[in-house]
Amino acid sequence: MEVRVAGKAGFCFGVNRAIKMAQATVNEAVGPIYCLGSLIHNPQVVAYLNEMGIREISNLEKVNGGTLLIRSHGVEPAVLDAARARGLNIVDATCPFVRRAQILARDLTDEGFQVVVVGDKCHPEIRGIIGWTGNVALVVENPGEAGLIKAGKLGIVAQTTQLLENYNSVIEAISKTGAELKAFNTICNATTERQQAALDLARQVDVMIVVGGKNSANTRKLASICRESGTTTYHVETAGELDPAWFRGVKIAGLTAGASTPDWIIEEVKRRMSDNEEMNGSEEGMKDAVEVKALRHGEIVKGVVVHVSQDEVMVDVGAKSEGVIPIRELSCCEITSPQDIVKVGDEIEVCVLKAEDNEGKLILSKEKADAEKAWTVLEEALNTQEPVEGTVREVVKGGLLVDVGARAFLPASLVERGYVEDLSKYLGQVIVARVIEINRGRKKVILSRKAVLEEDFARLRQEMLENLQEGQIVKGIVRRLTQFGAFVDIGGVDGLLHISEMSWHRISHPSELVKVGDEIDVMVLKVDRENEKISLGLKQVLPNPWDNVEEKYPVGGIVVAKVVRIAPFGAFVQLEPGVEGLVHISHLADRHVAKPDEVVTEGEEVNVKVLSVDKAEKRIRLSIRDVVKEKQDRDFRDFHGNAGQDTGSEVITIGDMVGDVFDKKE
Repeated sequence: MEVRVAGKAGFCFGVNRAIKMAQATVNEAVGPIYCLGSLIHNPQVVAYLNEMGIREISNLEKVNGGTLLIRSHGVEPAVLDAARARGLNIVDATCPFVRRAQILARDLTDEGFQVVVVGDKCHPEIRGIIGWTGNVALVVENPGEAGLIKAGKLGIVAQTTQLLENYNSVIEAISKTGAELKAFNTICNATTERQQAALDLARQVDVMIVVGGKNSANTRKLASICRESGTTTYHVETAGELDPAWFRGVKIAGLTAGASTPDWIIEEVKRRMSDNEEMNGSEEGMKDAVEVKALRHGEIVKGVVVHVSQDEVMVDVGAKSEGVIPIRELSCCEITSPQDIVKVGDEIEVCVLKAEDNEGKLILSKEKADAEKAWTVLEEALNTQEPVEGTVREVVKGGLLVDVGARAFLPASLVERGYVEDLSKYLGQVIVARVIEINRGRKKVILSRKAVLEEDFARLRQEMLENLQEGQIVKGIVRRLTQFGAFVDIGGVDGLLHISEMSWHRISHPSELVKVGDEIDVMVLKVDRENEKISLGLKQVLPNPWDNVEEKYPVGGIVVAKVVRIAPFGAFVQLEPGVEGLVHISHLADRHVAKPDEVVTEGEEVNVKVLSVDKAEKRIRLSIRDVVKEKQDRDFRDFHGNAGQDTGSEVITIGDMVGDVFDKKE
């Protein structure tokens, strides 16, 4: 098998400079030497520096005095100020290309531009650049995110390891927004050359090996570029990760390495690839080698579960005896029962911890085998932003531990879109979350379920806005009450139910009709898609009391009504909720009335006679005077009718005669 190495591979100028500065610091510095984070993204180099006496730290809280080495990715100004305040001597190994991006970002901010950084949101280089803008810069990872930025004065810089194609696509997307642009291509030329060399080589070979730290952004991009060429590609950190099966039938293999990969690792990988040539002669030879090969430490093999007990699991891996998986090696998280993880008959992958222990047992680990496979999946998920599935195993301080093949932490603030008081309800649940941070060296994985939920919510919201039609009746849940109305969730979108649209009658506060959590039917009155505002109505889905008002309150009928308002020209009375009528001042009594409150008071119940009904204008004229007069006439007739029966003749009084005169005048 021929092994070809890319023309540009291994240490870049900035990384090489940082390593030399670290070595010089070891020779010259007095006192302890610290590095805030990994100097470069390569665990083997970091281990080498640690042996030299350079201690990696995550923060400055317990550090006082000594020398602080600033890694090649750079840091924000606040970190430098804090280090000086603690009496630390600073050796700044920030890559010159990164430093240029930091200064440009600072200057653009000072000039009044909104800085936009094209890169990976969680990368330390990006965090440093943001700090140089006073933490006001925006970060976009792709053209889709860039197109959402509001127009204005925008200053653009890039992460030094970004793909040039992605950077140009982002610039194009932002330019379409009409923004005033001031763009600087801060991508390192060495990065572009390394990526192009890797792509060219990948197109010439049968399989591609990319060497570098699993946490190295530029190495992951190299692997991604090689895969996109259509060539089978594997990303490894060391020669020990190479699998002979990868090269079966391969005539030409390609090799490249990330900017943080030292020459000695590249040479070791190349030598191992060349050694594998003898193993790729034929299928029969490979089969024989597998059959006679003894299990060794670190090897990952397949096996079948043959027995499950409370504290261990036995697995047949084809060795002379079954292997044993202690319960602590079953899962990355604490479990109470092995049956929660495996059952007899399951085919699983295991890692060989010991070919033979003191008792001659073969000791295996499912957790390590799962983790080995999971890291590749998780790193790919971080790059592609594809969500991953995992099972919640533990509730710990500040969040949840999730089994995604490796042990992952889901902060409480990222479990839901809102605050969650009781996290225990998620125990045992299979959840979908997004990988937002990985540090393989520290076995650190951070998840966000909230990111997936927010994305789903945004999609549902958009679909809802597009499909809603005015006049449509939908179900909703009351989420919040205000003095002027209620906000109702109608499936991912909140609409405003104004107090005037809640009932056919007047109410003082929405709480008179609804409460938070109520599920109600509402009508869509108006949809403002541009501003994402929706107006809703409740009374429109309720019976309109005016629909049959003419039948319920015929002209000439007498009904009981309640005085609800008094005006200078009369009194408004309520016949039923939503139906009011006017008793004009001239119809309040059978005498002259100067002010309505001489006759009626608010809240009083009175008998009124219906004079007229105008359904279209929603007006009803009423009279109290006519009710009184009719009663007087009826009483008079009743009285004199009885008197006439007693005497047998009609009796006419002076009062009757006077009444006739007044009636004629009226």
